[in-house]
Amino acid sequence: MASALRMPGVSADSEEAVLVEWSVSSGASIGEGDALAVVETEKANVDIVADAAGTVWRLLAEPGESVVVGNPIAVVLAAGEGDDAGEALLTSLGLGDGDDAGSDSEASDPERAPAPERALDTAPAGEPAAAAASSAVAPSPAGEGRRLFASPLVRRLAHDAGVSLESVPGSGPHGRVVKRDLEKVLAAPETSLPSTPPPAAPTPASAPVTEATPAAEGDIPHTRMRRAIATALAASKQQSPHFYLSRSVRMDALLDLRETINAASTTRVSVNDFIVKAIAEAFVSVPEANVMWLPDAVRPLPSIDVSVAIGSEKGLVTPVVRDVDRLRLTEVSKRVRDYVARADEGRLRQEDLEGGSFTVSNLGMFGVEEFSAIINPPQVGILAVGAIVETPVVEDGGIVPARVMKVTASFDHRPIDGVLGARWLAAFAAALENPYTLLA
Repeated sequence: MASALRMPGVSADSEEAVLVEWSVSSGASIGEGDALAVVETEKANVDIVADAAGTVWRLLAEPGESVVVGNPIAVVLAAGEGDDAGEALLTSLGLGDGDDAGSDSEASDPERAPAPERALDTAPAGEPAAAAASSAVAPSPAGEGRRLFASPLVRRLAHDAGVSLESVPGSGPHGRVVKRDLEKVLAAPETSLPSTPPPAAPTPASAPVTEATPAAEGDIPHTRMRRAIATALAASKQQSPHFYLSRSVRMDALLDLRETINAASTTRVSVNDFIVKAIAEAFVSVPEANVMWLPDAVRPLPSIDVSVAIGSEKGLVTPVVRDVDRLRLTEVSKRVRDYVARADEGRLRQEDLEGGSFTVSNLGMFGVEEFSAIINPPQVGILAVGAIVETPVVEDGGIVPARVMKVTASFDHRPIDGVLGARWLAAFAAALENPYTLLA
């Protein structure tokens, strides 16, 4: 039976995704598990694979097009089916004229089309909690009784920008207003922006509103990844009370051990590989720190998974090395190298980037000696690693040269208090200063 290949919901909070490229062409025979297309999400490029064998009859979206999650992007025929089956499916989707579905089409198949967002409720002006929402959802005079659909994210962005959603044309299913619809309005000259009536309650001073600025020549549009990073880290600083612990770590023994390993093995290990392994060792020693903050509880995590910050050509990504405490040092090295290579090629998968107990960010290779980093939610900590510097230290009453590295741990003070953070950092430093323990 002919089927529609739809834009998948590749991440939990995505309303749409960009079709980067097709891996097949119309008329191609495909098998189960074959890669059909590459989709760009906020975190990575993801392959869409076939869930059954068949023939690609028609492609409905163009490379570079932003498509609403759930909208059809291709028609696939089963074995033995012909053009009639494809045309019938297009008609059932409301695309019988053969127009591309793209991001502007409305999928009419009641079983497959994404469920419409809940219509925004209106409320009396005397109810402050609902005033902001009600001001944006009154039925449009041009469409008596029209229900306005928009996600919570779009409603919040519209309210913050002072824009009435009823005047924003929706391109999503059932006329839903999606984020890019609002962005088009915000990019227009300020005089064309429909304003929202003043809210019943004043906006808190702690939540300033950023005014829309007309686009200027030379502006570099935000990528989905950059937007996602900005949103997550801004929320982290606002919601997670950070505190910072710093210390110096003697690296002489580790550097000597690394030189010995690399001289005798075909798998070379980096200083960062030791650091990732030492992070896991610290969590083994201080398991109370391997937790996640929830609204009603602190949840101990069942495994030690370390996110490694990688600055790739595609942007900053943090793939996760899982079960680090169970891996040999050389296995950690192989996995990190694989992530670095795939990050540069844009081949990281969504599952590579999900989860993680803790993140490490190393800027030492740029000569940065010390810095602090922002926690990557929902994690509760991140380690900022500086350069290894030769410096004089006091040892046995004398001054000797030593190779020293400064690290700063950022912790979320809600689940991690100062003493617990200090215990964890001490265990981490001890593992690096006694590196043979990391080879067990």
